[in-house]
Order: sequence, then C-alpha cells, then structure tokens
Amino acid sequence: MTIRDPRWVFKERPSVGLIVGLVLAGLCALASFSFDLLDGEPVRFVIALILAIAPVPLLLAAVLGLDRLEPEPRSNLIFAFAWGAGIAVLAAGIINSVGLLYISHAANLELDDARGIAATFGAPLVEETMKGLVLLGLLRFRRQELDGPTDGIIYASMVGLGFAMSENVSYYVAAQSGPVAVQSLAVTVVLRGVLSPFAHPLFTSMIGVAVAWAAHRHGPGRVFILLAGWVGAMLLHGLWNGLATYGGFPGLVVAYLVLMAVLFTLIGLVIRDRRRIVALLQRYLPPYEPTGLISGADVTMLSSLPARRHARQWSKAHGGRAGLRAMSDYQLAATELGLLHERASRGGVGESVFYEEQRALLECMRAARASLPAPPSRVVRFGPQQPPQAPPGQWPQQPSQPPPGQWPQRPSHGPYGAGPYGGPGQPPR
Repeated sequence: MTIRDPRWVFKERPSVGLIVGLVLAGLCALASFSFDLLDGEPVRFVIALILAIAPVPLLLAAVLGLDRLEPEPRSNLIFAFAWGAGIAVLAAGIINSVGLLYISHAANLELDDARGIAATFGAPLVEETMKGLVLLGLLRFRRQELDGPTDGIIYASMVGLGFAMSENVSYYVAAQSGPVAVQSLAVTVVLRGVLSPFAHPLFTSMIGVAVAWAAHRHGPGRVFILLAGWVGAMLLHGLWNGLATYGGFPGLVVAYLVLMAVLFTLIGLVIRDRRRIVALLQRYLPPYEPTGLISGADVTMLSSLPARRHARQWSKAHGGRAGLRAMSDYQLAATELGLLHERASRGGVGESVFYEEQRALLECMRAARASLPAPPSRVVRFGPQQPPQAPPGQWPQQPSQPPPGQWPQRPSHGPYGAGPYGGPGQPPR
C-alpha cells in the first residue's frame, strides 16, 4: 500500500488546470508583447521591456514580505501574476482599443479627447473586471487559501503587478515614438515605474479584500461585498486616471495622496490580520503539547516574526539547507494547523476534511522536528567543542514520535474545530 506524502496538505503541486492556465497566460503575454513590438522598432521594444521588468523583483519582494506568517502556495501566486501579465492585459487592451474607437466615432471627438474619456471611465471598468476575474476564480476553486484580508491583498497585488509590468511595456514603447523620445521616456518611467508602481495592486486590492471577506461568509451579503469591492476598485482607478488626465500637476498630487491613504489603510489591515493569526496560534496550538510536537516555547517562537527568522537561521547554521527546510516546514504546518481550526470553527471546512488535513499537518510537524539539528541536550560532545545553541524560544528537548493513542481521533463531544478536544491540557482526541 502506498502511503500518501503528508506534504500534500501544503498544496505545492500545481493541478492540471493550473498548468493549462499558465500556458494560456503565457501565450496571451506573448501576443500582447507582439503588438508592442509591431508598434515600435525592436530596439525600442527591448528598452521598454527591460525598464518594465527591472523593478519587478523588488516589488514582488515587498508584496510577498507581507505574507511571511503563512506563505501562499507558489503555484497560486505565479498564476495570479501570469493572469495579470497575460490574459488580463491582452483582453483589456483589445476591449479598451475597441471602446476608444467607439467613443471617438459615437461622440465625434478627436482621438486625444476620446482617449481621456476612455481612460477615466472605460479603462477602470474593463481592467478591474479582467484582473478581478482571477480573484473570483480563487474564491470558487481555492477558497481554503483565503484565510483573511492579507491573502486577498497578496493575490490582488500579484495580479496588479503582472498587469502593470505588461502595460508599462506598451507605455514605454509609445513614449519613445515622439520627437523628444528620451525626455518623454524618462518622464513616463518616473511617473509609472517610480512614483506609482503599486497603483494597479492598490486598485485591485479593493476586490481582493472583498473576496477574502466573502470567502468565509454565507448569504446574499457576499454578493453585496463583492460588488462593493469591484466598484471601489473602479472608482479608485477612475479617480487616479481622471485626476492625472484633467487635473494637471495639482490633480496628480491629489491622486497620489489618495493612493497613499489607501496604501496605509491596507497596511493597517495586514497588521491587524497578523495579530489575529498570532492570537489563533496561541489559542489552538497549546492543546497539542501532550503530543510532543509543540511546546509553550514553540508557540512563543511562532508568534513572532523575528523569532521565526532567528529559528530558521539557527537551523540553517547547524543543519544546512535540510535544517532550514525542516524549520520552514514546521513553522508552516503549525500555522496552517491553527488556521485549519479557525476555518472549522466557522463551518468553512467539513469534518472529514478537517481530520484529514489535521493528521497530515501533524505528520508534517513530526517529520520536520525529527529532521532538525539536535538541541544541546542531545548533542554528544567530543573534546572541548561546544554544541550548537538552540535558538531562543525553541523546544527544550529532541522531539520523538508521539506516544501511541495521542494522534487526534474523532471528538466524543462538541463540534469539530470549536475548541481543543478533551479539555485544556489534554491532547486533541
């Protein structure tokens, strides 16, 4: 009989549908870039592509830095970015171009005048809808990954960064076509790549927060909050485009201040959500102490980002890459265990699924602890050398296989996930 690898619970392996989606997104990105290449000379396109891609690693690091407590599956993040860079930008570009021509002919306007109207009223509707579709897909097919507003912001930001990168290529190519190409390109790069690199992520984060909220709600209120997030994204996008188009420099300053207000609001949401997750860990993990897989010191370590980082550094220093991987797996599994209990307490996961994932997470924690460097109490000294010092807040003894009978069984009372089974200080049963 083949034993299933418990790491399946981390959902790292991409599904067939996800792979197909990535291929489709890649083809759409190539099609979008081909249009940009046809609009300008190859040299201009290469310059634009380099300038658009250059800041992306730094921007991605900033976004992913918000998600250090419970990192999202890489495959989901890659797909969200690819959707924005490929499918969303190509579809929006085609629809926006058709809309621009329609406005110009229907209202008998010059192309420049029609472009301002389309940018203010048409582009926000089209672009936020195209970007938001992948977030609705996550709500439908990957709801379990949306544990709070931070997750919605992360996925929305990935979509927005991908979209902005591909869109910037088009803008940078166009900026090089005028008589003052260098100056025009410099201004465009400063405005789009330096002053407002997070504009699209901020717009779409309105939808991301709404999707994350709707993921754990039932009833007609879900539809209302999704519509509110979608409208909020469009209004914010339209306000930015409108003030930048018609307001001159003062309008641009006002638009920038609005974006900064939204940015700080979202950062506040992330900080609050992080505290919520820490509280969940402190509530749900202590009852697992009798299993030997976690201690009070471990909970303290898991509740602090600096302590988590120090524990990973210690594991890498004394156990190499394998030690680092083991510590990372332990931290992720323990965090997911706390979030699993919260989802169950809200009725967001079925009882059979709860026990299946709970058992897999506990097995991941056991395997990870068994692979960690031995703490001082288990180190055999040879001569005067000193044993590796365990990181502050780390476990005081070498873990072992949990004693028989301490693996969680179905509860004899109380709803699953409602609290620690067996009462305080007892192993979950």
